[in-house]
Amino acid sequence: MLRRMTANRGYHHGDLRRALLAAAVEAIGESGPAALSLRDLARRAGVSHAAPAHHFGDKAGLLTALAVEGFDLLAEALGRAGDDLLEIGVAYVRFAVDHRAHFEVMFAPGLYRADDPEVAAARARAGAALRGGVAARPAGPTVEPGRDALAAWSIVHGFATLRLAGALPPGSGDNPEDGARAVIRRLFE
Repeated sequence: MLRRMTANRGYHHGDLRRALLAAAVEAIGESGPAALSLRDLARRAGVSHAAPAHHFGDKAGLLTALAVEGFDLLAEALGRAGDDLLEIGVAYVRFAVDHRAHFEVMFAPGLYRADDPEVAAARARAGAALRGGVAARPAGPTVEPGRDALAAWSIVHGFATLRLAGALPPGSGDNPEDGARAVIRRLFE
């Protein structure tokens, strides 16, 4: 929470890092990740223009932190879906819709330090949750866990991306969860 102190003491911020990440989510929601600037984030958070650089170093550092947060949130969302592949897929699409700014950053690794160890660990947690749903499916004669996980991810990611872009055909449904369920069920046919 931002509080104004006396003129001599300047500003005090309870959790500036959290406030800057929240401001980044808001700014990306308005203009996309490419238009993000540290100066704008500082203005939104009501702090000096140097404050974001102090916490993140540069724009790539801030977007790296946002990607880590996004992959962690995705892992949590997928984990709450249990091991039901259909529900994991629906949770993936719901995450993309509810956390669009994170989603846009997470899957644009040219914007952040994709080789950062925290990103790799968070991405691995999210991937493990998705692969867990594939592994829980009944074994069949053509089960290939690696390819099956890639196919499942491709379908849910593609659906989520098309949904966010407004590129789904008319009649695809207003509810992203219902639309996702209809598409993901095709995996089981």
